[in-house]
Amino acid sequence: MPIDYEHLMSLRTRGERVQYSDRDTLLYALGIGLGRDPAARHEQPYLTDPAGLRTLPSFASVLVGNRLLDDCGWNAAQVVLRDESVSLERPLEDAVALLLDSDVVSVFDKGASGGALLTVETRARRERDAQPLFTVRRTWLARGDGGFGGPQGMSPGTHPMPQRRPDMTHACPTRPDQALLFGLSLACGAPPREPSARRPAHPSPVLDAHCLQGIACLAILGEICEYDHTLIRSLPVGFSGPASPGETLVAELWQDANIVSCRLRVPERDVVVLDQGRCVLVA
Repeated sequence: MPIDYEHLMSLRTRGERVQYSDRDTLLYALGIGLGRDPAARHEQPYLTDPAGLRTLPSFASVLVGNRLLDDCGWNAAQVVLRDESVSLERPLEDAVALLLDSDVVSVFDKGASGGALLTVETRARRERDAQPLFTVRRTWLARGDGGFGGPQGMSPGTHPMPQRRPDMTHACPTRPDQALLFGLSLACGAPPREPSARRPAHPSPVLDAHCLQGIACLAILGEICEYDHTLIRSLPVGFSGPASPGETLVAELWQDANIVSCRLRVPERDVVVLDQGRCVLVA
């Protein structure tokens, strides 16, 4: 049955409550690769600071679920997360209760062979005082649901990557059990598990897309921000392929004023798994 454009555009949720603790922020930090070197002092504020843990900016992504799309009518086996952006109004706290408001903001029909593009925007506010905290915007590609008769629209713009060699690179080795470890951080916000349209070619476990996003964020923090999480204002990224636990990822970074372009590559296979990253730093 074709997806129903009018029904999709009417989907919204208001005031969905999500609460997380410093345990959740710690599990997330461990899940994207922090904590492997106990002597790394620059990592300690994210792991053991008695005054309160720093929270990685990309943690916002795992606080946003996918309940809005539970009954949207698409063929979930053919759906992949194409891109996502996290925009912060202020640095995340280590523990807080949130209220989330979500809307489907666009649905585009790219034809029977091109699939459907569906974008959801979620805005988070602090429960105790309604202060806005962050916005997460996700675009899904439903590869089996094109040709439903909806507007063709324009595909969301992509960030043009610099043509010069990277200004810096950052090696990001992953653990064989990293997919399981990262999964522990998904419980608090219950985000969407990425549908497995890519996995027939990769029967072994793959790293969650939000784990890749966190690894890219961590590389930027380490190479450019000196681990100061307050410097990152937004991080849109595109997902272009799977990475397996145990593979080494290499972050390629380019800095132009307060814009950092980023890409994650798996050198063993010479494939890019995260692309078109555009991190905006505090000017």
